[in-house]
Amino acid sequence: MLRELRIKNLAIIDDLVVRFEKGLNVLTGETGAGKSVIVDALGLALGDRAQSDLIKTGEKEAVVQAYFELEEYGKLPDI
Repeated sequence: MLRELRIKNLAIIDDLVVRFEKGLNVLTGETGAGKSVIVDALGLALGDRAQSDLIKTGEKEAVVQAYFELEEYGKLPDI
């Protein structure tokens, strides 16, 4: 389960930590607030290709970190 998403210097986001709880989590906000950027950041964390134009103007890099809780699924299989 996704527990936390950290985003830095991505599009319009300077520095953001989004924490997710069990159950339904909803992103709401006005147009241009950054909801789609959060969804795009999750895609990047899951393996989508990054585009350099997503880096916030004036910055050299963007950082996206996703933290998952895997305990409830037991031992992960060796591959």
